[in-house]
Amino acid sequence: MATSFIRTPRQYEQDCHILHSYFSGNFGAISNKEVVRIFVNRDSNALKLVCQTYSHWYGQDLLQFVSNVQRNNSFARIAYLRMVEPYERDAQLLRHSLFGGSLNLNTLIEVACTRPSSELLQIKHCYQTQYKSDLEKDLTMKISGGFKEILVTVLRSCRNYSSKVDMSLAMCDAKILYEALESGKNIDQRTIISVLSRRNNGQVRAILSSYKQLYGHELSKSVKRSKCGQFGKELQVVIRCIQHPEKFFAKQLRMKNADGREILIRTVVTRSRIDIKGINKAFATKTGSSLENLVVREFGSSKNKNNDIVVGILVGLIKGG
Repeated sequence: MATSFIRTPRQYEQDCHILHSYFSGNFGAISNKEVVRIFVNRDSNALKLVCQTYSHWYGQDLLQFVSNVQRNNSFARIAYLRMVEPYERDAQLLRHSLFGGSLNLNTLIEVACTRPSSELLQIKHCYQTQYKSDLEKDLTMKISGGFKEILVTVLRSCRNYSSKVDMSLAMCDAKILYEALESGKNIDQRTIISVLSRRNNGQVRAILSSYKQLYGHELSKSVKRSKCGQFGKELQVVIRCIQHPEKFFAKQLRMKNADGREILIRTVVTRSRIDIKGINKAFATKTGSSLENLVVREFGSSKNKNNDIVVGILVGLIKGG
């Protein structure tokens, strides 16, 4: 569990000493457990203060240092994802997904559909500030087909952020969506997009719950039919991710990807203390194995200090929830 009290400067200094010894190659002065403890037990605010203290004592930007070496260093990648501001991290993920080479649609869906609308607002602002570009315009430029319209709609919907869910409104919207799907030979895409564009992610989850309550099955099953076409298939992916993010992440972890280690690291770090236990359960249901076992298979085969620390941090974050 993350500590909730304000840590003393001396304790921050101890964390900095451990990290400086590790990054200086002075492994004999520290143990693996000390490094693991920092990245498992500290919350984001505490890690921010560790970075500030490190800069004060050693004259080096710790976050920039791990950023520079994270590409080929799994521990540095974990350290960076744990220490960077979440909004900045997600803005970077979106930018790289759009302009980092080949288009990474799964990561775009991950960020747009699993972050609360309040966070999406901050992510979009950070993206604008960091890259001097509009996220929605960049997405429109790089993506084609139904996914473009659907994902832009999700991003725009965060403007309607509210901490309260209106179940009466959700019931009304569920009925509107049912009519849009069932009343004609073809689905009414314009009405579907209109409803989704006016409701934040939390309200959309309430609509999807209401839909199942009213009609006995999930909306994602309604859009699987042939009359829904490619738009229906793409809408289903987004809806399922919004409604059941733990299943989306579990599926990503089951897929054989060249960037499988990155997906594993990113999922565990970004979903710890949110829904990593649910992801672990969904993963185990489909595979008969746990995320802890997956981590050991990926990083535990070679006996080196770096991989031992990677396993310790990831397993610790999974168990900590």
